[in-house]
Amino acid sequence: MSNQPADGAVLAAYQISKKVSSPEGSLTILSDVSFSIDPGDSVAVVGPSGAGKSTLLALLAGLDLPTTGHVMLNGVNLSDLDEDGRAQVRAESVGFVFQSFHLVPSLNALENVMLPLELAGIADARGASRNIIEQVGLADRWSHYPAQLSGGEKQRVAIARAFATEPAVLFADEPTGNLDTRTGSTIMNLMFELNRSSSTTLVLVTHDSSLAGRCDRVISLDAGKLVSDTKAAA
Repeated sequence: MSNQPADGAVLAAYQISKKVSSPEGSLTILSDVSFSIDPGDSVAVVGPSGAGKSTLLALLAGLDLPTTGHVMLNGVNLSDLDEDGRAQVRAESVGFVFQSFHLVPSLNALENVMLPLELAGIADARGASRNIIEQVGLADRWSHYPAQLSGGEKQRVAIARAFATEPAVLFADEPTGNLDTRTGSTIMNLMFELNRSSSTTLVLVTHDSSLAGRCDRVISLDAGKLVSDTKAAA
């Protein structure tokens, strides 16, 4: 598979590099990375600690800008936008699932899922949220607050919140990192099921090789460089 971005891609990196200043001088975090991702694909980003995986995720999502090169997200060049513009693109096109859940502690499970829908001006945010809470298996836990939920239940809420707006791309950064193996497996089954049923593109950073193997593609980074981009075996 070519690493060159292609037309029709929902997400594409064009020779992106990221450099930061350090006491020792300029430090290159990512160097000349290019690839594209088609709508509905599931893609794992793997590599050793310090390879640049989380930096790449931040650039792809428009949370940060590359030093050189640019990212196209859903047809928009993120480097052409200011922070408010990128925030608008994220609100319209992106969902996030993090290792540490990032739920709002003062909101119950349903209200956490409703939050992005209300911010987006969705008319029946409560009804839509109830539907997806049921999809992730929390129909009887919707009124519970994060402190009353297990780790696996918190991540289910986070996944429901991420998929609620039907984003073009969902970014997941080590989503099973704080979960035991069995719970993590259940969570990933749910995430792949929603990926298939919703046509949302899934971009997943993980250290788990078995999890990466379940994705359509595996992008490997090492020392800030893209070292392989392979399609999963059928």
